[in-house]
Amino acid sequence: MSAPWWKGAVTYQIYPRSFADSNGDGIGDLPGITAKLEYVASLGVDAVWISPFFPSPMKDFGYDVADFCGIDPIFGTLADFDRLLLQAHRLGLKVIIDQVYSHTSDQHPWFIESRNSRDSPKSDWYVWADAKPDGSPPNNWQSVFIGSAWTWDARRGQYYLHNFLTEQPDLNLLNPEVHAALLEAGRFWLDRGVDGFRIDAVSHFVHDPLLRDNPVQTRPGPRSRPFDFQNHVYTVDRPETLQFLEKLRALLESYEARYSLGELGGPGVLGTEEGRYISELRLHSAYSFFFLRSSPPSPSLIRQAFDEWQSGHGDGWPTWVFSNHDAPRVATRWGGENSHKAYVEQMAALLLSMQGSVCLYQGEELGLPQAHVPFERLVDPEALANWPLTLGRDGARTPMPWLAAADNAGFGTGEPWLPIDPRHTQLAVDRQETDPSSLLQLTRHLLHLRRASAALWSGAQSFIDADERVLIIERQAGPERVLCIFALTGENTAITPPVGDWRPIAGNALIDAGRLQLPQHGYAWLRNG
Repeated sequence: MSAPWWKGAVTYQIYPRSFADSNGDGIGDLPGITAKLEYVASLGVDAVWISPFFPSPMKDFGYDVADFCGIDPIFGTLADFDRLLLQAHRLGLKVIIDQVYSHTSDQHPWFIESRNSRDSPKSDWYVWADAKPDGSPPNNWQSVFIGSAWTWDARRGQYYLHNFLTEQPDLNLLNPEVHAALLEAGRFWLDRGVDGFRIDAVSHFVHDPLLRDNPVQTRPGPRSRPFDFQNHVYTVDRPETLQFLEKLRALLESYEARYSLGELGGPGVLGTEEGRYISELRLHSAYSFFFLRSSPPSPSLIRQAFDEWQSGHGDGWPTWVFSNHDAPRVATRWGGENSHKAYVEQMAALLLSMQGSVCLYQGEELGLPQAHVPFERLVDPEALANWPLTLGRDGARTPMPWLAAADNAGFGTGEPWLPIDPRHTQLAVDRQETDPSSLLQLTRHLLHLRRASAALWSGAQSFIDADERVLIIERQAGPERVLCIFALTGENTAITPPVGDWRPIAGNALIDAGRLQLPQHGYAWLRNG
C-alpha cells in the first residue's frame, strides 16, 4: 500500500509489569515480553506499544521517569530491550514505546539539581513559583490525583507544579533547553531502532506562564475530585504545546517511517484550525479518550464520537481504544459485572469496524473483565485516594493469564505484584487457543479480515440511517464496500440491508428472505459481491 504503515494499523498495548514474568520476582519484564511475541504476532496485529520500562521509583509505576535513556533493573537491561526489538522486527511487528515528556520523577537528576538552587543551570527546567503573601500556593490549580497541583519545597523556598503525583514534578516546556534535552532522549531510542512513540499526557505539556486561576467548570458531570470542579483553560492544551510538537515531528521525519501517537484529552486548541495537534507538522495520530469515558455505545454515540473528532482534528487520522491501563476494562465498564460473551464479541467487532487505527490492550482479545483487587492489595495511588468511589486502575493491570492450570496462571513462578482474578484464569490463553468459539479465535479472524480488506483497513467511512436500535457503518475503498451492522440494544432485531449484493464475512447474524436477523448483541460484516 502507498499509505504509511500506521494508517489503519492495529497496535497491541503491553503493560510490561503484568505481561510475562521471566525471572520469578512477580513482576513482568522485557525477556518475558520477548518470549511471548510470537503469540502477539499470531493475533494479526501490526505493532506493539510498550508502556514505560525506564528507571523509576515506581510511585506511578513507571510514569515517574528517573532516567529517559535507561532500563529499570526490574524489567531487564538495554541488551534485553535490543533482543526484544530484534525479535519483534523478525516477526514483522513494529515497536512503539512510551515517552513521558510532561514530567519526571522527583528523583530525576534534573529535578534534584533544579530544586537545590535557584542559580543552577537547570533552575528553570521545572515550573517553580513563589508563594502568595499568606504562604498559600500561587493559584488554584488542582492535581489530577487530588489536591493542589503545587507542593512547597523548602530548599528552593518555592512551590513546584505537578499535574499528577507530588513525586512527578512538571517539566517547564516553555524552556527551549528542556525541548533540546527531551529530543535528545527521543533520539537515543530512535537510534536503537524503535518505530515510534506513544507520547504521554500531551495535553498537560505546557502551563499558562502568567499562572492565572482556572475558572469554575460549568459543564454538567460528576465531581469526584477537586480537579473536576475546574475548567482547565490555563493548564490543559495550551497553544504553546505546538512549538515542541513541531520540533519532535522534525526529529521523527529525520528517520524513515517513524510514527507519533499522542495521548490527548481536554479542551483548548483542538477545535481551531491553526491549533490542530495532528497535521503534517505535528503528531501523526492521537488516540481518542472518547470511549474510555463514555456510556455504552449507541448509534448516536458513535456518530457523536466521529463528529467531535472531525470538529477538533479536521482531516487528522484517529486512533480508537476501548480499554487501556488507565481505564476499567471494557467488558465490565460497558457490559457489567456479568457481561455476556456475545456482547464482548460485538464490542470487539465494533472497535475493528471504525475508520482509524486501533489500540488493543493486552487481555482485551481474551475478553477479560475488570479484576477484583481487594483493598489490602491495591497499589495504584489513584485507586487508594478515590476508594471506593472508582474502580481504579489496578483492576485493569493484573497479570495476563497464560495457562489455566499453572501456578499464577502461567504469568511467572513468583507471587504476582497484583493478584490474579479467578475469572481470568478461566479465560487463559491456552484454553481459548483450543476453543474455536473463543473470543481469542474470533479476534484473530476479525484482524485477518481487516488486514485483507482495503475498505476496513483505511477506507472511507459513512453512516447509513437506520434507527437507534441499529448502527450501520459503510466502509469503502475503490469498488470494495463493507457494511458493519450492529444491534446495540441487546434485543433481537431484524432489518432490511441497504440495496446491494451482500455476502456475510463475519458475525452472528443471518440473512433470511432478504432480511438480516440480528440476535441479542448481534452484528454482521457484509461485503459486496
